[in-house]
Amino acid sequence: MNPQQELVAIVDEHNQVVGSATRCEMRSKSLPHRATYIAIFNSAGELYVQRRTMTKDIYPGLFDPVAGGVVQAGESYEESAVRELAEEMGIEGVPLEPQFEFYFTDGACKVWGRLFRCQWDGPVAPQPEEVAEVLMFTPSAVLADPGAFTPDGYYAISRLLACAAR
Repeated sequence: MNPQQELVAIVDEHNQVVGSATRCEMRSKSLPHRATYIAIFNSAGELYVQRRTMTKDIYPGLFDPVAGGVVQAGESYEESAVRELAEEMGIEGVPLEPQFEFYFTDGACKVWGRLFRCQWDGPVAPQPEEVAEVLMFTPSAVLADPGAFTPDGYYAISRLLACAAR
């Protein structure tokens, strides 16, 4: 299926599902939707960071400090996180720890996100349609250059790292 035609969950201002729309319609009308964010750390505390392909429908070419994606119609946050981690990075069977929910908006999106974290020291198999490359970054390197990262991913990871620093 064409990714632009997949059905995604559409939500209201209270994060309650109110319907569904194609990804294309959600983007063109800037409809509020749900997405998952997965912070993948290795045992040394480094983050797996993706460079998005130039064909992505939002934030093409930027670094993304998290894996994840839109929650499909009829799917829970947890189901979406497991699916996205396997699709984007080829990572399966790892426990995902829920962290927090958040609302993020900018000129490109309106999203209710749920952040998960996991630890992974194995190989990755990036999805070539979505991930141009995977690099390892220290958390401080991510925080030092917000303009290089997807705005929503940067928001999620900076909030996670601020909580961890307390």
